[in-house]
Amino acid sequence: MAQLSAMRTPEEICCIVTVFRATEHFMCIDRDGIHEKALDRSISQSNKDSLSPRAASVGPCEPWSCSGVVLNSQTGIAVCHGLIFTPFLLNKDMDLSGCQFLLPDNFSKQLQIEVQFSDAVAPQFVTTTRQKNHTVNQCSGKTYRRTRPQLNPLPQKAELLMLVPCLEFQETFQKMFNKSDKWQFYNEQDDFELKELQNDTQFLHWFAVLKVPGFLTKEAGAVPWLAATSLRKVDSVFACGSPFGSLCPDIFMNTLSKGIVSNLAGEGNAVILTDARCLPGTEGGGLFLKKGGHFYLVGLIVSPLYWKATEWIGLTLVCSVGHIFRNMRRFVTEHDPFLKGIWPPMLMDRTLKIQFALNHPSVVLVECGQFWGSGVMINSRLMLTCRHVLNEATRVTVKSNITSESFLSVVGEVIFSTKKYSAYDIAVVQLQTDFPGNSVSALTSSFSPGEDVLLVGFGAFGQSCGPSVTSGILSRVITCESRPVMLQTTCAVHAGASGGAVLRAETGELLGIVCSNTRDTAAGVTYPHLNFSIPVTVLQPLLNKYTLTEDGGVFEELDRASDVVRDVWRLQSPNCQAPRSKL
Repeated sequence: MAQLSAMRTPEEICCIVTVFRATEHFMCIDRDGIHEKALDRSISQSNKDSLSPRAASVGPCEPWSCSGVVLNSQTGIAVCHGLIFTPFLLNKDMDLSGCQFLLPDNFSKQLQIEVQFSDAVAPQFVTTTRQKNHTVNQCSGKTYRRTRPQLNPLPQKAELLMLVPCLEFQETFQKMFNKSDKWQFYNEQDDFELKELQNDTQFLHWFAVLKVPGFLTKEAGAVPWLAATSLRKVDSVFACGSPFGSLCPDIFMNTLSKGIVSNLAGEGNAVILTDARCLPGTEGGGLFLKKGGHFYLVGLIVSPLYWKATEWIGLTLVCSVGHIFRNMRRFVTEHDPFLKGIWPPMLMDRTLKIQFALNHPSVVLVECGQFWGSGVMINSRLMLTCRHVLNEATRVTVKSNITSESFLSVVGEVIFSTKKYSAYDIAVVQLQTDFPGNSVSALTSSFSPGEDVLLVGFGAFGQSCGPSVTSGILSRVITCESRPVMLQTTCAVHAGASGGAVLRAETGELLGIVCSNTRDTAAGVTYPHLNFSIPVTVLQPLLNKYTLTEDGGVFEELDRASDVVRDVWRLQSPNCQAPRSKL
């Protein structure tokens, strides 16, 4: 059994992987000092042997880089995303649909690889001496007075052992990300080093296994990890990666981001979605679950930024590390016995039983022909959603997921829907039969700006993997006429989440019904982390009256909201003389 690392943090486990061509020349990228990297010329000959060609000669060349994870420091094994290796494929037209692995001979001989680790875990024998009070500008070669210390050790040479796919991830991915929705997994307008990589989703599920001879150490062993079946929605997780890759590791290396598990899909939860916010360059970084004071690796980042048509989706796409390891071990066992000697011993798979403690109301999928959105069950037959979700329909299909792939459907009649001129975008639906086993949360009577909240809805993915959960805070409560009329949160809201629930994270109380996020119509930009919800305190008195009278007319009071309330929901200040808001 592999020796487990004791109390190691994500920053000590992750790394940066850079690939480049051996024949490339120096390339100065200096924009007012933003891209400067400081390296030291004073390197002993013994240390040079373990350093990468670029580090040993202090010679830069154009790289492609991403993040990675050190799986076992005793064997020098690391893993990263496979996308950065695609420019070096010898057969770029190769059909990878049925391919189970790629070996080094599938790639150009000019491929060079270097791995850079955190100073906290780098072996002492690769630490370099420095010229006193001076460092060297990597781009220009000019010596200048050092104004800050070098925070990370020099990159180490690495060799590619293999690339393997995660087939379970790919199968689930193809079901979730329908091509007709125009998904895009990097911004073609962005000017960062990954822009030259192929814009092809066939490489998103490939991962590279590397050996770093210069990192062999007995100080720590294999990284503890967990199968994704241990995860539940709303579990707190930490993402660790290096924004912009190798651009400026002194500043960005192994940056942490905290979020929750937003959704899980596929066999054994092969696909993990989290609202932990990441940036380009963090591909291949780790997703960690903290339990009992230890960090457990649960996944590798696949895509930190992606769009559905023109809507930015504020979620990070992650592949279960257990599935990746299973595919890697399958290859080692069946195809190359030699690799058994350098593959880390069987990693510890400690499946923790984590309770899903969130007592949230039943959030359901609402279908109206080709349109769909979310709804919140107030009791076993009464549901709230948004008027715009119904698209003027009088009858809807309401679905509740029994499992991730099985839904229970019930027909509902619209008993009330606000007018288009109304301040509030809300509708009430009465179901023909009860939904069995639905839990209903209490409705809150107060709000505390700054408190932790969760948002549950069928945003972005519809019924492909059940409702998603995003986390944030209640950023503002807008009050008119001495009562709350609008809630703002920082949770990510996507198309399809309208009609979903805003919950108090601590108690699961229902705070509001999601109506919209924010879109700049002039720039065509959507801001998922600025959104608006109807406070449940606006609806609760009317719901109480309906329970007593069963008269849908009691909700007509919503159409009689004052002009001040209407101005708030139009994002207009009644006293402002500025032009109409473009939001």
